[in-house]
Amino acid sequence: MSANKDERLQGLLLDAQIAAKVLKEYKKETPIRVVSHLDADGLSSAGIVGQALLRFGVPFKIRIEKSLDEKIVKELSSEKSSLTIFADMGSAYHNLLNQFLNETHLIILDHHQPQDSDLSESTQVNPITWGFDGGSEISAAGVSYLFAKALDKDNIDLSYLAVIGALGDAQDKNSKRELIGLNEIIMVDAINANYLKVDRDLTFFGRETRPIHKALASTTDPYIPGLSGEESNCYSFLKSLKIDLEKGSRWKTLVDLTIEEKQRILTELVKLLTSKNTPSTIISSLIGNVYTLIRERDNTPLRDAREFATILNACGRMNKSGLGVAVAMGNREQQYIETIETYGNYRKTLAKHIEWVLETEGVISEKQSIYIIDGRDEISVNRVNEISDRVIGAVSSILITSGPFPTIKPIIALSRINDDLIKVSSRASREAVNKGVNLGQILYEASEACQGIGGGHDIAAGATVPKEELDRFLKLVNDQIIKVLA
Repeated sequence: MSANKDERLQGLLLDAQIAAKVLKEYKKETPIRVVSHLDADGLSSAGIVGQALLRFGVPFKIRIEKSLDEKIVKELSSEKSSLTIFADMGSAYHNLLNQFLNETHLIILDHHQPQDSDLSESTQVNPITWGFDGGSEISAAGVSYLFAKALDKDNIDLSYLAVIGALGDAQDKNSKRELIGLNEIIMVDAINANYLKVDRDLTFFGRETRPIHKALASTTDPYIPGLSGEESNCYSFLKSLKIDLEKGSRWKTLVDLTIEEKQRILTELVKLLTSKNTPSTIISSLIGNVYTLIRERDNTPLRDAREFATILNACGRMNKSGLGVAVAMGNREQQYIETIETYGNYRKTLAKHIEWVLETEGVISEKQSIYIIDGRDEISVNRVNEISDRVIGAVSSILITSGPFPTIKPIIALSRINDDLIKVSSRASREAVNKGVNLGQILYEASEACQGIGGGHDIAAGATVPKEELDRFLKLVNDQIIKVLA
């Protein structure tokens, strides 16, 4: 695209203004339907759009889905609503939406690669159409925020949710763990609105609220073998470094440590990860920008933006999407307590799955250009280790950064939707993307050839394919990546 960045930004902002105009002209005969994704970015997007609609005074209802398919779109077509807002989904499903929702006006707030076909009744706000990277420069929550701000400039206070969405979508995967591009512009809005503070520190999960050994055990990005998910091991590890874990009658948190103590911990973690052949780019992510939501109460997990994002993601992945939306829209009472319990269950679930993948023979296999992680437990009784299609994406995200994969081959992770359909979750390293791998396009083309549906970003994508087409699908993906990497 020949236009400079400022011109491209103005084009994206104009699209947001057009979408806001559609809403302002909407006749309030039926509730507006908001459909969003179940991950942290999707729930943040739903929170932003929900609050903006609430303030604007129009009736609405929110529906959270793990993906779009023909069944869901048919259900939407049977509901009475003349305006539907898709957030964090929609761009990759133009053909499906055209087929079943062609009489409904649509607003699509997305950052995934769009299909080439046009939607006659659609207003789309997507940074990719203006040459921005939807995988690293802005998330769907960021796009939803631009829409909300175009609707009313006072919605600048929702910018912090866009930061949460970007962090939840791992858009800080760089040497300084910082937000870049359009995310940085939105981050400045959150700082200026007095909602956000940015510092540099160790990036342990629960840095302000959890005892240090628990914070280390809760850290899965990067995944630290022997420590992630293992509190007793973390306790012993820190004691061996002569770190005093208590302060009077309470446990110390990360913010209580001195710079020298933090450096001591960092040095030993680097040694540990290096011994496990962890790439240096992953090791460097142990320290970086940390994002504090200064209007959240002290000593609560929601005060750290990454932890907030992980809690939202846990709600979606553990079938508690409504809870996640409530917290994203500001509820901090009983729902908050339930989110903490949900996150604890989610963390245990992830740790169990990661351990099973890494320790069970045959779960990981390798082709010329991809690693395959088969999350379908065909061996044990009642499939006790099977990875749900709701969490397979999270498992693959952890493994691409911290798994035992010595090459730049992408990961293709599989889970079972039902006896006939397979959920595919794929992740690539930044190195693979820099060499030309675009998983969103590859999975879109391969799934379409196999009577499935798929798409996403260059670095992370997903698909749904019929079980009988799985082998052919994997061959198409493998062959295409071979061609690109060659």
